[in-house]
Amino acid sequence: MKNQNNILYRIRLLVAFIVFCLCGLGFLGFYYPIPLMDIQVIPLLQRLILNPTGLIVLSFVFIILLTILFGRIYCSTLCPFGILQEFLFLLFRKKDNSYSLATSVKYFFCAFLIGGLIGGTSLLIQRFDPYSLFGSIVSGTLWGGFVLFIIAGLVYWKGRYFCAQVCPVGTMLGILSKYSIFQVHIDKKLCVACALCARQCPTGSINIKTGQVNNETCVKCFKCLTKCARGSIYYGKAKEKKNIFVDMDKRRWLTNSAILGVFLISIKGGFLLAKMLATSVKKIILPPGARSSEEFINKCLNCNLCVQNCPMGILKKANATYPAIHIAFQKQYCQYDCKKCSDVCPSGALRRMSLEEKQRTQIGLSQIDTGLCVKCGRCVRNCPREAVTKKRGEFPIVSEQKCIGCGKCQSVCPVHAISIKEVETQKLL
Repeated sequence: MKNQNNILYRIRLLVAFIVFCLCGLGFLGFYYPIPLMDIQVIPLLQRLILNPTGLIVLSFVFIILLTILFGRIYCSTLCPFGILQEFLFLLFRKKDNSYSLATSVKYFFCAFLIGGLIGGTSLLIQRFDPYSLFGSIVSGTLWGGFVLFIIAGLVYWKGRYFCAQVCPVGTMLGILSKYSIFQVHIDKKLCVACALCARQCPTGSINIKTGQVNNETCVKCFKCLTKCARGSIYYGKAKEKKNIFVDMDKRRWLTNSAILGVFLISIKGGFLLAKMLATSVKKIILPPGARSSEEFINKCLNCNLCVQNCPMGILKKANATYPAIHIAFQKQYCQYDCKKCSDVCPSGALRRMSLEEKQRTQIGLSQIDTGLCVKCGRCVRNCPREAVTKKRGEFPIVSEQKCIGCGKCQSVCPVHAISIKEVETQKLL
């Protein structure tokens, strides 16, 4: 039994390590593991809301079935932010992580964040979404540095407390995990209450006094299985079937009703917040597929995956001018035959499109300052869509029906006479 537990733990750890490395390389711009990003829960949920295609629905169903079968295995093998906390937990070598009693606060908090997302804005949840937090850390943002400092301190103090008591993804999956088919159990006949398993549990899910495991907060890291010399703790089928609608007293029904109320109010609040953000943002040049500044500000999770993978380096992180990803044309331009930002965005903030669609998407419009222009014709020769024309001895003219605002003309102009003007809404030409 112990050998089997060790093998199970090592396999899980190996899978987690591979996933973590692939995700890290993706955020560093070296490699992009599309399937791993596309099954991150919050981006996937937003895509399900925005554009519920068959593949998106199947991906969401896969996560649900995975959790119903095996519990919160997603949190220990597929979530890069959760795996990061596990590595920190191993680094600190914390020897005692006492049992944490779950409270209803996390359900209210989760309902508040998910409601806002369904209401139409990601502004609230992006600060607590594990995928977005991991992206902020790896991409080296100031916010990411702050998050890493806080999480490192939290892990040292309480292990994976964020995963067990704060994370909205963990809360949602935990509800399913509580009723999963395979769970972690303690055989009370074999257990001698030595507490070795409880001390090593990163989420404080083992109550050694009662001999029970809280499979709702347990992230299925299987570390506890390797510590018991007697084999009294094991992973297997649930001994008794539980029903989510059974054993609910009046107080719990009232609590659940209150959570539902928070959820519904938050949907309305998210709708109002989305409208407020839409009316306050400045017009700015955005990546192809963003549609408009007003819509993009409410959909972008600020994970910075597109920024890290842009080959020309024109995508910029959120700043005081625009609190989401945007384009800043300086010495470079948007490559005509590149659509990587659209390909890598897992949240639906950038619509995925074919190369032909991208090449016809107008993200801006070139403007020529005739007071600076020297009529050299470089803009004409370098325009990939032949949107700039020029007669001998005259100034170049930009066709609004052909120009997509890629910025190549601006990058080749020797006297900086060309600028790219933002458009109100992106459109296909």
